[in-house]
Amino acid sequence: MLEAVVHLHPAGPLVALVGNPNCGKTALFNRLTGSRQKVANYAGVTVERKEGRLTTAAGKTIRILDLPGTYSLYPRSLDERVTCDVLAGRAAGEKRPDLAVCVVDATNLRRSLRLVLAVQRTGVPCVIALNMADEASARGIQIDEQALARELGIPVVSTVAIRNQGDAALRSLLDDAQKWIGAAHAQVQAAVETPHVEADHERVQAILTRLKLEKLVPDLASERIDRVLLHPVIGPAVLMVLLFLVFQAMFSWAEAPMEMIKDGAAALAAGVEQLLPQGWLRSLIVDGVIAGAGSVVVFLPQILILFGFILALEESGYLPRAAYLLDRLMGSVGLSGRSFIPLLSSFACAIPGIIAMRTIPNHRDRMVTMLIAPLMTCSARLPVYALLIAAFIPQRDVLGGLQLQGLVMFALYVAGVLGAMAVAWALKVFTTSGRNVRPLMMELPPYRVPHVRNLAVGLWQRAQLFLKRVGGVIMVMTLALWFLASFPSAPEGATGPAIQYSLAGTIGRALAVVLEPIGFNWQISIALVPGMAAREVAISALGTVYALSDAQASTGADTLGPIISQQWSLATALSLLAWYVFAPQCLSTLATIRRESRSWKIPLISVTYLFALAYLASFVTYRLALAFT
Repeated sequence: MLEAVVHLHPAGPLVALVGNPNCGKTALFNRLTGSRQKVANYAGVTVERKEGRLTTAAGKTIRILDLPGTYSLYPRSLDERVTCDVLAGRAAGEKRPDLAVCVVDATNLRRSLRLVLAVQRTGVPCVIALNMADEASARGIQIDEQALARELGIPVVSTVAIRNQGDAALRSLLDDAQKWIGAAHAQVQAAVETPHVEADHERVQAILTRLKLEKLVPDLASERIDRVLLHPVIGPAVLMVLLFLVFQAMFSWAEAPMEMIKDGAAALAAGVEQLLPQGWLRSLIVDGVIAGAGSVVVFLPQILILFGFILALEESGYLPRAAYLLDRLMGSVGLSGRSFIPLLSSFACAIPGIIAMRTIPNHRDRMVTMLIAPLMTCSARLPVYALLIAAFIPQRDVLGGLQLQGLVMFALYVAGVLGAMAVAWALKVFTTSGRNVRPLMMELPPYRVPHVRNLAVGLWQRAQLFLKRVGGVIMVMTLALWFLASFPSAPEGATGPAIQYSLAGTIGRALAVVLEPIGFNWQISIALVPGMAAREVAISALGTVYALSDAQASTGADTLGPIISQQWSLATALSLLAWYVFAPQCLSTLATIRRESRSWKIPLISVTYLFALAYLASFVTYRLALAFT
């Protein structure tokens, strides 16, 4: 016999939000918790864990957990497995929830109610939040909350997550624990004991028939839009235009805030130089901390603009359409359309993209996708691209008002995609064994206007993660480099900067012997080493190296661009851009590939071929640039 969980956690009730993808669950989570959120990872896995706190009208504190979206409790992916494990009390480091709020898409009860029945069988007390109630009403769908509650034996309330007070009914229900604890015993008695898909389907159909909701109501507005955006000719053209506009905006919109950050870093460095006497402490703060961290933080506006567009396209429902449009292209290089979503995720970071590959059923396709994911231009490359483009590409309009710098940025992203497709095609030719391309099956959610609040919360979280990264691995690597670049000190009578005689200078000159044919000097060679920890560390490393090499570079974020534009040739800059198109992934990505592939073979192959491609691309780029400039 199933038992309901009725003992509340002493730290406050733990409420888990459960629902299908695209049901508005995360929007409801943002509405309930506001800015009182923390983002981490589940123990042992890299699935993102979002928890927030809600203070009710009665002054109670409730912990809200946003579980990954799932269509059922038969897990097929890591995300779905996490949801199942949390509800069953099996998740490492995670307590079993006191209450499950089943967030139901009011416009699609047929699909959502099957998950509700599965959650009931876990024995966790649950209630239903009929989300998107406004959309359902606009489409003529009238749901009797009380009748649905009687059918399922659990409380039902309506919510509109994107509106102020749209969660009022749910807040009131959460404030009265006795209502949902009391309903727990009734729901266990009502639950179907045998978790059969057919039995659940028949029960849902019977409920919808009794509620007179058995007829599907199409979303006519989305269908009309899809006739244009999914057109075989117009659709891909619109997608390319959208992507192109994103890169134009990254330069034009970010210019003012980037200048403010540069000025702030310069003023801070000047203030420290006035307060502290000449010595190692001033050098540590100015040349290490400010020059290093400031060289990376200055690119935060461009990163937020990129993520803002991604979040807006995701919330609007357009991203699954983009996957559909590119399915034929993926098939032409020997991959299933299922590979698109993981590769798309890799534009933000390769780690979640690699984790998402667990949804690909074919082993060969999964390994190939894992090998090409690092070629997707992740956000960590953006500071490198932005610095070099700003320093060496003129800021002028071309082709009727388009920014040349934005065009170059777009070309770099396209180069990464083309490189990935070329590698996938080569693997298609040489590794045909086990290849089984299947048609892409995915849900196309209705189009929605992105809500400003959800975008703001998402951007705030991204900014926090980026700044934590700056204060964590980037700062550690920058300070380590400062130490290597500062000791030992220059001998008496030395004519060059002290860094040339340091440990870092020695390492840089040794590496430069190998990297000189592709145009890299010893400063670049030094920066590539800590850049293996995280790609953006290369920028902070350059800031530190040039701050210690040249007194004019002491302000780091303000003058690094002008310094390298004077000391590097255009051929060297283009060569470094080509290197980072194919540069081997960071160490954390390699560790993820090792864990997901369960062997050292795939990460070793990945490192080897990416190093070879990066060196070859840089060599060809450098030699061609020398010949034509």
